[in-house]
Amino acid sequence: MTDFTLEKHDDGVAIITWDCPGKVMNVLTREAFSLVENMLDDCLADDAVKGIVITSGKPDFAAGMDLNVLAAVAAEGGDAPEQATFDFIMNGHRILRKIERAGMDPKTLKGGKPIATAMPGTGLGIGFEIPLATHRIFAAPNPKAKIGLPEILVGIFPGAGGTTRLVRKMGAMAASPYLLEGKTLAPEKAKAAGLIDEVADDPVQAAREWVLNATDGDIVKPWDAKGYKMPGGAPYHPAGFMTYVGASAMVHANTWGVYPAAKALLSAAYEGALVPFDTALTIEARHFTGVLCHPSSSAMIRSLFINKGALEKGAVRPEGVEDQKVKKVGILGAGMMGAGIAYVSAKAGIEVVLLDQKQEAADKGKAYSETLLDKAISRKRSTPEKKEALLNLIEATTDYQALKDCDLIVEAVFEDPGIKATVTKAVEEVVGEDTIFATNTSTLPISELAKASARPEQFIGIHFFSPVDKMLLVEIIKGKETGDRATAKALDYVRQIRKTPIVVNDARFFYANRCIIPYINEGIRMVKEGVAPAMIEHAAKLVGMPLGPLQLVDETSIDLGVKIAKATKAAMGDAYPDSAVDEVIFWMADEGRLGKKANAGFYEYDEKGKRQGLWSGLADQYPVAADQPELIEVQHRLLFAQVLEAVRALEEGVLMDIREGDVGAILGWGFAPWSGGPLSWLDMLGAPYTAERCDALQAAYGDRFACPDLLRDMAKKSQKFYKRFAPEAKAA
Repeated sequence: MTDFTLEKHDDGVAIITWDCPGKVMNVLTREAFSLVENMLDDCLADDAVKGIVITSGKPDFAAGMDLNVLAAVAAEGGDAPEQATFDFIMNGHRILRKIERAGMDPKTLKGGKPIATAMPGTGLGIGFEIPLATHRIFAAPNPKAKIGLPEILVGIFPGAGGTTRLVRKMGAMAASPYLLEGKTLAPEKAKAAGLIDEVADDPVQAAREWVLNATDGDIVKPWDAKGYKMPGGAPYHPAGFMTYVGASAMVHANTWGVYPAAKALLSAAYEGALVPFDTALTIEARHFTGVLCHPSSSAMIRSLFINKGALEKGAVRPEGVEDQKVKKVGILGAGMMGAGIAYVSAKAGIEVVLLDQKQEAADKGKAYSETLLDKAISRKRSTPEKKEALLNLIEATTDYQALKDCDLIVEAVFEDPGIKATVTKAVEEVVGEDTIFATNTSTLPISELAKASARPEQFIGIHFFSPVDKMLLVEIIKGKETGDRATAKALDYVRQIRKTPIVVNDARFFYANRCIIPYINEGIRMVKEGVAPAMIEHAAKLVGMPLGPLQLVDETSIDLGVKIAKATKAAMGDAYPDSAVDEVIFWMADEGRLGKKANAGFYEYDEKGKRQGLWSGLADQYPVAADQPELIEVQHRLLFAQVLEAVRALEEGVLMDIREGDVGAILGWGFAPWSGGPLSWLDMLGAPYTAERCDALQAAYGDRFACPDLLRDMAKKSQKFYKRFAPEAKAA
């Protein structure tokens, strides 16, 4: 079987059907694209063929290009990866341009054969760039379908003509949400926005009828027609000039200059708008080549597409364990975390028992789902019927007997070992012997909490991030006695609720918090040293962190930091390393500056809780020094504080798969996505340089920057993490 098949019908319409064997969604490969060109040549040369319809044999049209192909093209280029990549892209442009011109005379623009696309469902990336090259796009009225160009979200941009065609089709201003933000739309909205042409119950039949009645003028693209003017104005037009000035400012405001794809996309659009269409495609290809061959883009593709997808498909799931799909989940504690977990579980179609000590608290937890659903209805993302169905799945109660039939328990009560132990025992008296018990905790050791369980092999940690409905990552923590079935159950559940799981071994702060707490602490240390708070915050954003460390501690609350510090100091004793940090946050807490929730922290806030700027009173207690460090020094302190913990987690066996280290860092706390994650960033720097930098930072600031033995060994051997710890390609 092949990815594309061709059928010629008696009415003169040829149907090219895209249907990748053995795959849920169509993705484009090199071999398949060549096959399309052969079919196209066949149809254009056959006088019996009046026109062509390109469609899909699957419920959706296509998910895009197989990004593994893009990664392989540069690697196959040997000493000239850029040339190999550019040639590959230009060949794709040539084929799509052949579709667009469809055999017409280049001078008269007559004699071509109409080509239409019939999309039954989602079309993304190249799955929309191919339709853009055809003469008419028809889509089924599938409300779940998404149409658009989301490449920017994985560190690249539409490079198969999507950038050039969409700007010429809509104008730079109208196209910007779909190019620079990766916005996708359902078919009806895509038609209203001008992305597609028609919505039809039977898009293949509608496309067939259009093909049979299309004229020469119907198949000439606007940019090929004489007298074409770009919508909204070209860059040298007053309106167009202002568009590009604004777009440039927006890109830099949103990316802080650390994402090469956004800048390259804007350059391709601007430069391409100044020249003829075919030259614009060449410009787009050059910028796209630069992005693909940039280490940032390859790292983002690897982490946010290849590795993330592998983890979501069960790459680290224990082998030989049968399906552990959750039918009914019991959630203990109806606070913000428990309420959020109940919502995402019910949204996935799982029955939920939401239990709290008081009925009022349980009802309030269920009401959280109602609030989210009402908001979704107001934004036309849900319906009253869907709201009722979801709420009917949630039973709010105080009765432990209601947990009897649950096959998974998620405990989300107060972070106190005694309270957790009490509810663990109470639950195990009610549920069946096969029920898996998961505790949602961000800091408490799983192996210690499991001591309260009569079945520690069925006890596991599931660490959700707040807010649960928005955060994509879930950290699964194995205790010393956790069994494979419990791990599989947790993984299958996380995949059911459409989150990305990582599995780590039990250790203080697990993985995410052991990396993010040093980041926050390093920022606070610098405040005490006299580094300007604004420099600390901007240095973080200029290196790709979504929030500076001071804003982050405000968001999570300063009193929580105090609580964690006290608990950590009690556990570590004389080995506790963060007394300098404690001085600052304890003082802040004593001043009543507890963060955003108190409208007072490292930042000032107005009555509505909107951040106004850094608190001026901070300088009275910790004056800004006259001599300030170099920007790169501040950035390295903030990043190395995190990445060295990632290395130590791998070294100690807390991390079992480097893919989880990178994906977890980006999705869990937003570690510089442009880098592909902490281990990918270290591969960019190279182990020898990293070890030298560790030594310099250790000498200047202390042993927290000491080079881990693993990294030192890799430096001696000039190794990379993705070579030394290359993950096996396995899936459940």
